[in-house]
Order: sequence, then structure tokens, then C-alpha cells
Amino acid sequence: MHPVRIATQIHPQHADYSDIRRTVARAEELGVDIVYNWDHFYPLYGDPDGKHFECWTMLGAWAEQTTNIEFGALVTCNSYRNPQLLADMARTVDHMSGGRLILGIGSGWFQRDYDEFGYEFGTAPSRLRDLDANLPLIKERLAKGNPAPTRKIPILIGGGGEKVTLRITAQHADMWHFFGTPEQMGRKAGILDEWCAKVGRDPAEIERSAQVDYEKITGDPLALAEEYYALGFTNFTFGLNGPDYDLTPVKPWLEWRDAKNA
Repeated sequence: MHPVRIATQIHPQHADYSDIRRTVARAEELGVDIVYNWDHFYPLYGDPDGKHFECWTMLGAWAEQTTNIEFGALVTCNSYRNPQLLADMARTVDHMSGGRLILGIGSGWFQRDYDEFGYEFGTAPSRLRDLDANLPLIKERLAKGNPAPTRKIPILIGGGGEKVTLRITAQHADMWHFFGTPEQMGRKAGILDEWCAKVGRDPAEIERSAQVDYEKITGDPLALAEEYYALGFTNFTFGLNGPDYDLTPVKPWLEWRDAKNA
């Protein structure tokens, strides 16, 4: 089983960039393993026209700001950039960080982004077809770069669609991220395992990542952690909203991680 890792997703909304920079630094000081942002152009909740910042520009800054922590987008929208360009952006940020980038990617869903920035929204199936077609192109371009990436850049795929997304995950992903109760996530993980068998992939190669909706936890949060862990999930992500970006709920999970990994 993969070692337990704790991640934070710093929602790049409702904050000044100085707040985001401080939170990244604080997360690294606390010993968080991964810091994510997201790839949108407007806030996803709260004031829809509130403060917001772009994803990949920020990742370049994080590459220079941080030393040990891994980082990436949870997740990049496949629709917003030419796949060849995205691969070269990832290769560059990989080098800027000394090999700490995670390439998170998904098919996209937030229609306002598409409408206001002039992208064709299409349909959920058409966006998934685009992702399916682009992932091989991304991997090919990464292999052609000079200099080559410092390591095999991990590809994280977000989503739980059982007919297409989990098949794409089985074919291409090093990490898989989704959200739900332990029962729901266990069912999705079982379907991912089935797809791995169909495409000839060892399911143990794929790190399983769960979103922790800590505001809705009613019982012992570490009992919930154990439930996910028993199902094979070893990566846990906490979403943080600006401008305060409260890291307090993460601390007991870091202690639990250290005990699990001892």
C-alpha cells in the first residue's frame, strides 16, 4: 500500500495573493505532503464575482516558493489549453521545482469558465472524449521535451464516472481523486479495479485520494480516516477557502499519518 499523505487544496478565491502565499508556506512548515489549487476563472462558491486567480501561473510561483512539498492543480481542465502546450508547461514547472509537480487533470465542468473565456462547452461525453484523446498526446510530448522531465511526472485524474472516467484512470493515472462517503468511495474503487483488470494494469500502482469534507464530519474524524484507509485510500485532501485558509483541521490527520507511516 502507498504511504499515507495529507494534502490541502487552497481555493484561489476570496483572498489576496499574499494570503495564498502565506498559506502555502504554512502548509509546508506543518509538514503537509501536497498543496493543490484548482483550474477555474471564477469562484465556485461565495460571491461569484469575488477575487480569484489563475491556476498555472500560480503553480510556477509555488515551484519557486517551496522546497519539499509536492504541488499541482486539483485539477487542470483539459479544455483550456492545447495538450502539447500543457505538457510543456508541466515539464517546465517540474524543472522549476526540482521534480515536485503533480499533473492533475480532468474533463471540465464549470460552464461559466467556458462561456466567459470563449471555450466551447460541448457536452459531458464530448469533454470526456477530448480528455481521452489528449492524455496520450500529453504523455508523448512529455517524452519529447529537452531537457526531459526530472522524473515521471505523476498524472492525477479526478472524477468518478464509471463507464469512461475510471477507464481512463486505469489506463493513464498514477493517482485517482474523488469524494464521497467510505461506502461510495469503496464502490468506485472496486469499479476502478475492474477497469484495471480489463486494461491490464496493476491497480496497486494507482494511489487513491479522497476529499475530506471535514465540516460535515459528525463523529471522530480519525475513525473516518481509518475507514477510508481500510478501503485502500492513502491520500487525503482538505479544501481551504480564503481569506483565512484555516489549517487547524489538518493537524490531527498529520499526526495520524505519521503513526500510520511509522
